[in-house]
Amino acid sequence: MARLDVNRSGEMEVFSRVVELGGFSAAARDFRMTPSAVSKLVARLERRLGVRLINRSTRKLQLTPEGVAFHDRAARILSEMDTAEREAASGASPRGRLRVNSNIAFGLHYLLPLVPDFLARHPGVSIDVALTDAVVDLLEERADVAIRVGPLRESRLLARKLGESRSVVVASPAYLERHGEPPTPADLAKHNRLGFCFTRLIEGWPFRDEAGEVIYVPPLGNALVSDGEAMRALALAGLGIARLGEFHLRQDIEAGRLVPVLEEFNPGDTDPIHAIFVGQGGHLPSRVRAFLDFLVERVRV
Repeated sequence: MARLDVNRSGEMEVFSRVVELGGFSAAARDFRMTPSAVSKLVARLERRLGVRLINRSTRKLQLTPEGVAFHDRAARILSEMDTAEREAASGASPRGRLRVNSNIAFGLHYLLPLVPDFLARHPGVSIDVALTDAVVDLLEERADVAIRVGPLRESRLLARKLGESRSVVVASPAYLERHGEPPTPADLAKHNRLGFCFTRLIEGWPFRDEAGEVIYVPPLGNALVSDGEAMRALALAGLGIARLGEFHLRQDIEAGRLVPVLEEFNPGDTDPIHAIFVGQGGHLPSRVRAFLDFLVERVRV
C-alpha cells in the first residue's frame, strides 16, 4: 500500500516535464524550483521504483527502456487526471479535444458528415479527425477512438459495434459495355481485377460455386491501390472490376454509377464495423463516451 507522504502524481509530473523539456534546469524553471531539487525528486522516484529511468550525462538526458515505458504511461495518466479534474469542475459536461482515427471510406461517407451535428450538440468539444487505411496504435498516436472495418485482433482495447457490411463486386456501366459482364467467377480471368497494394487477411475474392463450396479468385490487374476510396475512384473511371464493402458503394449503386456483378455467387460474408477505444481502469472521459454514444445513435450501416 502506498505511503501517504509519497506524492506519486507530483513525482510523475516533474519527471514528465524533465523529459518533455529536455533537462533538469528547464523543468526547474517551469516549476520555479532549483535544478538540485528537481534532480533529487527524480532520484527519489527512481529509488522508490527500484530502476533507473534516466541516464545522466553532461550533454543530454537519455531515457532508459524503463524510463520510456514509464514516461508513456505517466503521460496518459496525467492527461486522464487533468480530464477528470476538468470534468468534475464543469459538472462532467463533455469538453476538451477529441482525437478520432478512421479508415478513409467510413470517414468520408459516414463520419465527416456527422461531425457538425456532434459539435453542435457538444460545443465544449473540439475534434481532430485523421483518415487512413493503415492500422494505427491508439496509444502511440494518442487517439481517443478509432474506426475498424473487419475482424478485430486480440488486444486490451474495448469496442462498440456500429454495424456490419457485406462485400460486393462491382464495375461501371462503361466498363461492362466494353468488356461484357462475367457470367461466372471463372470468367473473371478475362477481366481487369483491381487490387490493394498491402497484405490482406484474405488473398482472393471469395465466391460460392454451384456446388456450394467457397472458392477464391485472386485480384490480378494492372492497378493496385492503397485504400478503398482510391479503388472506388478507379472503378468509377471504368478501369476494371472491384470488390469493396457495400456501405462504401451504396450511393454509387443506387445512382447507377456502379453495377453489382456475380451477385448469385456472392457468399454473403460480412465485415463488422467497430469503434475501438482505450478503457483501462473503467474511466472514460465524457467527451469519448459522448462520441461513442453519438456514433451508435446516428450511424446506419
